[in-house]
Amino acid sequence: MSTPLAQCLIILAASVFMVSVARRLRLPTSLAYLLVGMLLGPHALGAIADSSATRLLAELGVAFLLFTLGLEFSLPRMLAMRREVFGLGAAQVSLTALSFALLARLLGVPWLVAVVLGGAVAMSSTAILLQQLTERSELNRTHGRLAFSMLLFQDLAFVPFLALGSALIGGQALQLGRGFLAVLGGMLAIVAVLAAGRWLLRPLFHEIAHSRLRELFTLTVLLVVLGSAWVSHSAGLSFALGAFLAGMMLAETEYRHQVEAVIRPFRDLLLGLFFISVGMLLDLRLLFRPAELSAALAMLVSLIVLKALLAALVTRPFTTSRFKALRTGIVMSIGGEFGIALCTLLLQAGLIAPRLGVPLLMAMVLSMVLSPLILNHNKRVARFVLGERAPAATASEREEAATREIAAREHVILCGFGRVGQNVARVLEAHGFEYIALDLDPARIRAARQVGDPVIFGDSADEELLHKAGLDSASAVVISFSDPATSLGILRSIRRLQTQLPVLVRTADDARLKELQDAGATDVVPETFEASLMLVSHVLMLLHVPVSRVVRTLGEIRGNRYAVLRNIIRRGDARPVDEASEHREELKSVVIPPGAWSVGRSLAEVRGRGAAVTFTGVRRHGILGREPAADTVLCDGDIVVIYGQPEELERAESVLLAG
Repeated sequence: MSTPLAQCLIILAASVFMVSVARRLRLPTSLAYLLVGMLLGPHALGAIADSSATRLLAELGVAFLLFTLGLEFSLPRMLAMRREVFGLGAAQVSLTALSFALLARLLGVPWLVAVVLGGAVAMSSTAILLQQLTERSELNRTHGRLAFSMLLFQDLAFVPFLALGSALIGGQALQLGRGFLAVLGGMLAIVAVLAAGRWLLRPLFHEIAHSRLRELFTLTVLLVVLGSAWVSHSAGLSFALGAFLAGMMLAETEYRHQVEAVIRPFRDLLLGLFFISVGMLLDLRLLFRPAELSAALAMLVSLIVLKALLAALVTRPFTTSRFKALRTGIVMSIGGEFGIALCTLLLQAGLIAPRLGVPLLMAMVLSMVLSPLILNHNKRVARFVLGERAPAATASEREEAATREIAAREHVILCGFGRVGQNVARVLEAHGFEYIALDLDPARIRAARQVGDPVIFGDSADEELLHKAGLDSASAVVISFSDPATSLGILRSIRRLQTQLPVLVRTADDARLKELQDAGATDVVPETFEASLMLVSHVLMLLHVPVSRVVRTLGEIRGNRYAVLRNIIRRGDARPVDEASEHREELKSVVIPPGAWSVGRSLAEVRGRGAAVTFTGVRRHGILGREPAADTVLCDGDIVVIYGQPEELERAESVLLAG
């Protein structure tokens, strides 16, 4: 047996290689991790062993995923989705569990065992589905939202199924009181996490953020995630559900984006380990046993087809078309880790025969291994089954085509699409100039694309991305990041490709002004000094200094690289002042679900409830309306794009969803 360190090195080396290959072939990274687990696991090469520590870290990866997802779903959004979670979710679990329980009963399985087995089949993998839907930007689409509602209810439904299975394994009579206590404990854990998040997290993070210690902020985030996961797990629920609730509470604070940036490296690493652990469950020796292989494949096809049809059937009343219902069903057709846990318990206790349990277990694992292929083609499969033709182009594809057309013409490239970048974009639009923006913030990109802005996700220092943004045909580049190190990296990449193109660089102050100019910046705009110059110009004009003299004075100050403004008295404690914190306006998109308060109400009514934000656009049926009028009435499915400070955005979202 190799040492734990050797196993870690083997996992890391294999993961680096397989993920690199998957990216080259444009395949999901989750498929690469699954293959690593299959090939190196105990049923193949045996290079890595399945241990309790590995399984714990894998579960924490799922918890971190659900935590970051909770950051996108505030409490008002969840309240607006309560009909879908408890109505649609309950219908999917009940119908699927009952249908497969009847099939198991026909095969001679006792009734109560058949019910637990049906519950195991009804479960789908929360981690795989949410990770894939997020990667494909489908989580806010109708089928993604409905699938997410069902997954949430499945996490709750796992408790009674597990309680029933444990009672059967222990040879105990079914006690309603015991099951009721298990459910009650889970509900109390949910209330505890929600209460702590509501009244403790905002003041806690307010104090931590004021300490300006990054490592303390990171430690606090980890404490919140793991603490909420532990409370949930102690009550018999999953790690993931508690972490999701904690994220949902933090979604209502101004620290949401910073928390997500801190947790992302832990999430990606541990989530990769989760996929590896799933791959380790697949026994490749099954391929050499024709009888078991044929039984497993038959069960795999039956499981996927029946689960998809049943989920589509219960989804139909909650959506407007058969196509969306069938897409939701296909997404929900794979097995899940909770189902594998229940099936394994029954199999080990001898409550189901190996000739039934082993192929079923393999079918669940195979469905999870094949999930990236199933999810990547859910739209094509749904259209094929319904015999429908795909539309000429989706809204997303039309936006991509429009961006490519802009890249081929004269335009301005905006590196960074935060507050400054968006302000520059609005002025360029007003004067008839086209632009393409580059940014790395997924939430900001999503909101900008939904409002129709030509924005590309990626690192502005990536030379290939600069080519894609049309650097060869650009008229100018504006680098709006406040960090000089980031701007220097982008500037050097641009100068390696274009030596004469005008490049304007924004910086917070003059700390690295000369370095930026030496790197090839056409002009550098120190934000603090320019604000000072604006004040100077206004003061001089109020003192009746001639305009020509004011302009000449400002020109001289700029020509001398702001030398006059550098002789300032600094604070004695020399602590950094976070000037950017005063200007944190950003874009946010809010999808209006069917049960939202704002459905059927006008934007004027929304404003009347205290939504002090700018409504920059409303997208309906793929058509964007910019700067909507106050009498615009909202409908379910609308995407409302709002602009303002984080606190104002959260208040506006609460009004839109819950009133």
